[in-house]
Amino acid sequence: MAKTFSVISLGCFRNIYDSEVLSQKLLRQGYKFIPNYFEGNNLSKIDALVINTCGFIDKAKEESLAVIKEGVDLKKKGKVKKIIVFGCLVKRYKKQLQKSFPEGIHWQGLEEFSSDFQERMKISPRCIDFLKICEGCLNRCSFCSIPLIKGPLKSKSQEGIIKEANQLNKTGVKELNIIGQDITSWGKDLKPKAKLSDLLKKIVKESKDIGWIRLIYTHPKHLDDSLIDLVAKEKKICKYIDLPIQHINDRILKLMNRKVTKKEIMALIKKIRRNIPGVVLRTSVIVGFPTEGEKEFKELLSFLKEAKFERLGVFTYSREEGTPAYGLSGQVHPSTKERRLREVMGQQQEIAKEVSARFIGEELDVLIEDRQEGTYIGRSQYDAPEVDGEVFIKRAGLKVGQFYKTEIIDSFGYDLIGQ
Repeated sequence: MAKTFSVISLGCFRNIYDSEVLSQKLLRQGYKFIPNYFEGNNLSKIDALVINTCGFIDKAKEESLAVIKEGVDLKKKGKVKKIIVFGCLVKRYKKQLQKSFPEGIHWQGLEEFSSDFQERMKISPRCIDFLKICEGCLNRCSFCSIPLIKGPLKSKSQEGIIKEANQLNKTGVKELNIIGQDITSWGKDLKPKAKLSDLLKKIVKESKDIGWIRLIYTHPKHLDDSLIDLVAKEKKICKYIDLPIQHINDRILKLMNRKVTKKEIMALIKKIRRNIPGVVLRTSVIVGFPTEGEKEFKELLSFLKEAKFERLGVFTYSREEGTPAYGLSGQVHPSTKERRLREVMGQQQEIAKEVSARFIGEELDVLIEDRQEGTYIGRSQYDAPEVDGEVFIKRAGLKVGQFYKTEIIDSFGYDLIGQ
């Protein structure tokens, strides 16, 4: 009888990719995959529980620790024979974790990133997938622990990427998400250097049966005209740009080592909106960065109100050991950070209502991903999986994994109602 295993993948899209690489290795060792193990009430016995951790910020660490503890409890009850824990948290805190959890856990660190084609066992939803084109980062933002965890930029070879895109095209994937810590840096470490826009043109050619290609995380310093032009012209590429700015005050941006100014950010946003009609922009910002006073915060708040980003993620500054910002004086009180987060989100909720109302009366292509109690749930090209809104459609006979022309008849917060 084959040994069984299940996977819990925490954190970002990139972790899902790594979990799928490790899962494929277990399949080759003769294991059988058991999906959604933690979601069952009467958990059956499995041989191995794989936990892919996130250690990027405090809340992610807390979630990872809670899941490890839950896994250990299952092991004590005899539900799990072996626990394999890997990922970012293990890379940063392996010794501390071994002391906190001495229950015979196998600590693995990071899954090795290959510059060539990587075979994966699919655990993400069947109609969408992710293609990681690079690992690590060259930007060295002062608040960010990614260089400590992932190291410097490592671009996957063009040949490996194209081979993977070709294989995914054959498997029925409808949406392909191009991911990396900063995909706009892809190719800068290759010899000779290569450009993301040129790579994407080749991916498009290998993706005849894929409906959408989505770009996840583009750095404002590296997003160039050739990429903007390609997004504008290529029908397969979603008119959706994930552009984290982190802040807008020049002094804070400099302390963050973002290598970009307020003037440059504003010019870039104006250029994107001018050249890509109907584009949806997602950004993320950090509130409570060291020395951020009320003046700098109000500048950020005012800018977000004016820029009207269609999608927005807000984070309180997380003080990470080993990062340049860790030792900065002028740390902001936690209650101030939380208050500022609430102010930004409160303002953004009103902007989101305006954005959603804009779509009422329009006809959008919607990718159906699920069905619950007679209602189909999908997304338009303007929403990334897991982090953005959804489209709800009440109608019989639709198929999960297919695109449908959908008239938007109403909106509810971040979500749309279609028919």
